[in-house]
Amino acid sequence: MAEASQNEEKPSWSNFTFDDSVAEWNVPGAQWLDDNNKTWNGIAAGALVFDDQDRVLLVRRAEFDSMPLLWEIPGGGVDPEDPTILHGCARELWEEAGLKARHIKHIIVDGMNGKPGAVFTNRTGQRFYCKFSFEVEVADTTEVTLDPNEHVDYIWATQEEVQRQRVGDREIPIANKITMILLNKGFEKRLSNKN
Repeated sequence: MAEASQNEEKPSWSNFTFDDSVAEWNVPGAQWLDDNNKTWNGIAAGALVFDDQDRVLLVRRAEFDSMPLLWEIPGGGVDPEDPTILHGCARELWEEAGLKARHIKHIIVDGMNGKPGAVFTNRTGQRFYCKFSFEVEVADTTEVTLDPNEHVDYIWATQEEVQRQRVGDREIPIANKITMILLNKGFEKRLSNKN
């Protein structure tokens, strides 16, 4: 198990460890793109967070944002200031859900080619990004705090509820097909690791 590099000036959300299996993403986003000969415009990172009942955290996008009022996992662009892609994941989790990453367990293989990373475009279709999503253990799942500029609600959902896009009487329309694939792969990976 490795520990994220940090110094005393780092914010508290950056104190996390990670499995050796995700060490490839413990580099700055620009370096990862160069090392892998990718010409994408940037990298995004997402966090699959499960509670002790094996429910995944979903956040609902703000109505004035793209994909308004649809459900997704916490995540977003890895900034040039992020020391590594893993730090970008932890920062986005903190900014969007108020949760502190404790340990980044593994990457979710969600790409259409059977590899990690889902490639997508921006709203205009002019820029290309790749989103890497990781299962992340957090310090406390009861302390979800949303940024109202990005998300207006959150919910914990089982795999069956995600597939039905309904928790009880409440509809939870998932943002897109890529997100649905990611969620199913995340549940599958979690289950296989328990067996």
